Amino acid sequence: MTIHNLYMFDRHGVLMFYGEWNRKRQSGMTIEEEAKLMYGMLYSIRNFVNKMSPVDVREGFQCYRTSKYVLNYFETPSGVKFVMNTDLHSQGVRELLQQINSQIYIEYCVKNPAYRSGETIQCELFKTKLDELVKQSPIFKG
Repeated sequence: MTIHNLYMFDRHGVLMFYGEWNRKRQSGMTIEEEAKLMYGMLYSIRNFVNKMSPVDVREGFQCYRTSKYVLNYFETPSGVKFVMNTDLHSQGVRELLQQINSQIYIEYCVKNPAYRSGETIQCELFKTKLDELVKQSPIFKG
């Protein structure tokens, strides 16, 4: 099982954080261009799922699978969006994204008086703790 990368967007679609672990291929774009493309795709997929679902969608869009990877999506009630790309065999990614939110983002950003919501996350402790959590996860393969 492998974790490739993680995007974090604020409620307005601004990239707050990007982390990369086992990404084998680069897109050829800057991270800013890639993030805009990713957020635009998420916006479209979420709207499509909400409009086309034959039943009431409580959780909405959670992931999509290709023949090479799975894009996993988790959105908090405050509108922070977590996107993690993994291999096809990864299990428990949603739980990991919830842990990243509650144990890392809230603890080291939201509770940090120096951090302003919507800004790029620069906190080294956040980055260190996130890296530790990801690498300790059973999903991670170095």
